[in-house]
Amino acid sequence: MARPKTGSNLSITQLESMLNTRLAEVQHLHKQHARLSHELLQIERKITALGGKAGGRKGIGTRFASGRVRNEKSLVEMLNQVLSASIEPMRVGDIVDAVLKGGYQTSSDNFRGIVNQTLIKERRRFVSAGRGLYSVKAKK
Repeated sequence: MARPKTGSNLSITQLESMLNTRLAEVQHLHKQHARLSHELLQIERKITALGGKAGGRKGIGTRFASGRVRNEKSLVEMLNQVLSASIEPMRVGDIVDAVLKGGYQTSSDNFRGIVNQTLIKERRRFVSAGRGLYSVKAKK
């Protein structure tokens, strides 16, 4: 819809009509965006389940414009979930695989390093059970 020229004399009814038309279009676009985002999330989950890297191109799916991925759970929560489910301490590589299989998405080229740093940094939740082995810290 073309914008009216500055200084044009539009009636209140005409202005309300223009506003309602734009609001309806915005609502339609929000619904379309939500539907497409949901579809892309499902596709990315299938790609991840097949061992591929979700979001092969930046700016699609559940990514922000910067390329950063949104996850339902934080990395710390995912690590806690994976390690809590394991009876024995796990190696970092196995932890990484389990986190990715659990649906966590990342665009990092060095996700293993990030997981390792997070395990070291979060000493109140995780404990090193040997070189490269981690488990959940026992609750007192």
